[in-house]
Amino acid sequence: MSTPTPFQIRDGLESDLPDALALDHSFETDTVWQMTIRQEEGWHISFRRERLPRVIEVVHEADEKRLRSMLPGNQCFLVATRRDDSSVIGYLAMRRDYLNQIGLITDIVVTRSHRRMGVGARLVAIAGVWAKEHDLTRLIIETQTKNYPAIQFCQHSGFAFCGYNDQQFRNRDIAVYFSQSLR
Repeated sequence: MSTPTPFQIRDGLESDLPDALALDHSFETDTVWQMTIRQEEGWHISFRRERLPRVIEVVHEADEKRLRSMLPGNQCFLVATRRDDSSVIGYLAMRRDYLNQIGLITDIVVTRSHRRMGVGARLVAIAGVWAKEHDLTRLIIETQTKNYPAIQFCQHSGFAFCGYNDQQFRNRDIAVYFSQSLR
């Protein structure tokens, strides 16, 4: 069994963008959340886990414009780096909603070789500290119904399902949201 690589989390810089964008943003899954909408005496919307016939690899496109808008200042851009050589192994991008006091996490990416080693959980924990320091009261994570690994991560991290948007993404994926109070 290999020893996990020591890492650190810090504020991301503009110079970190190329390395963050170059990370492997893809994921594999054999399960998705299937959404059903029925209208009969009101709306009935349900999500259920659906097993796929085989494992699929989903390529998630990194969005440089969105990431650039998260550079420190008004928003939150954190990077995880290896302690030994400072190479970027992950990042988190969070948009601050002043009016509703919410931090909306739009991206949590960890390079494949460092997944399931606590990097994502630590990024979220530090984003929570950042959010509290900026008077936010809630974190929300946005992901797609087909990103079952991210859905499991949210649930295991103490986030609860709080909604969806079937018009969120340009590629027509359905966004699901998971929320956690910071109080």
